[in-house]
Amino acid sequence: MTDPEAVLRALLGVPWRLGALTHTLGEVLGERAPEVAARLVDQWPEAPRAAHAELLAGIRGALGRRIVVEEPAPVWRWPVARWASVDELAAGLDLRAGEPEWFADPGGWLRRAPEGPLHHYRAVWRGDRLIETPGPRLAELQRRIGRRVLGRIPVHPAAHGYVRGRSPFTLAAEHAGRAMVVRLDVEGFFTRIGPARIAGLLRAAGYPAAVARVLAGMLVASTPRAVLRRGPSSQRQRLALPHLPQGAPSSPAVANLLAHGLDRRLGGLAAAVGARYGRYADDLVFSGDELPVHGLVRRVSAIAAAEGFTLRPDKTRIMPAHHRQRVTGLVVNATPAASRRDYDDLRALLHNCVQHGPDGQNREAHPAFREHLLGRIAWVGAGRPARRARLRELFDRIAF
Repeated sequence: MTDPEAVLRALLGVPWRLGALTHTLGEVLGERAPEVAARLVDQWPEAPRAAHAELLAGIRGALGRRIVVEEPAPVWRWPVARWASVDELAAGLDLRAGEPEWFADPGGWLRRAPEGPLHHYRAVWRGDRLIETPGPRLAELQRRIGRRVLGRIPVHPAAHGYVRGRSPFTLAAEHAGRAMVVRLDVEGFFTRIGPARIAGLLRAAGYPAAVARVLAGMLVASTPRAVLRRGPSSQRQRLALPHLPQGAPSSPAVANLLAHGLDRRLGGLAAAVGARYGRYADDLVFSGDELPVHGLVRRVSAIAAAEGFTLRPDKTRIMPAHHRQRVTGLVVNATPAASRRDYDDLRALLHNCVQHGPDGQNREAHPAFREHLLGRIAWVGAGRPARRARLRELFDRIAF
């Protein structure tokens, strides 16, 4: 029987990639090396930094020599659905035995398999962004998990995106009329979140390790190789690993919850420099009357890195009061409002719909164009009743 200590010694200093691990383990395990290397990468998508005993336990598991440890009774922290076993999880989600693991894909089989109807996601590149939309059944499971689990865990007060009772307007209102507004952007906000972090959150909620792993697997995607080859090379390494997919109904809630530490630390930083702080998805916003701007940006970057996120320097915006200050698309120099250009563009679109019909104006092929226009009217007219009335009068003249 192979000594786990020998495997651990062989892995020291080896790049944590499947090919390198397989090659190195070949000297220790022979023909079993590919199987064990794949199990290690599934267990730790990134190079593990666990304690020695935990590393040995994981290696024993990969070798097929799992230690059976009696799991203590769950201690539930929030009013989440109480699934103490994978069987209870399956029953709670109306799944048959084995289906939770199928949707979680713990072995990453679907990433290696050719594209086809068995894949859980349909992937489309939009520029350098990959939109991965789950199939109807997985999407419904993710919504159930959102209602019964994610929606019952509190988010930080600084989060305004995808939170009931909060919106782009609530964030913009907090930063309106300030002498200085600073906006920063988190790079790859969803794709930097993997199953290990999600499982850690679920463990904190009270779920046993096995349940947390399966739930986390149902919320992430591993992009098939054929899809990766169609996109920019800069994205391939990150998307090849299990990640939170843009396009899944549960992803915004997961990202909000896992940004709690980021929000807490940035809120503390803002208080220390006399600023206000808020976040809408991947937009971080600070405002104040006198801000140490450059020092603030450096500290935010360091905190984000410590919390597992990276900022995009090219999207940092420093906006004093004598410039147009925009937060979540709204101008906040005074009261939050859409810009005059947004209003003019929408008015022109509505006028063309009246004159030529709506079908020819739906250039982006919105499946519900009428509802899309009503949403834009609500957005552009918020806080401006006269604007909203003029836009609605045009809309009512459209022959749908």
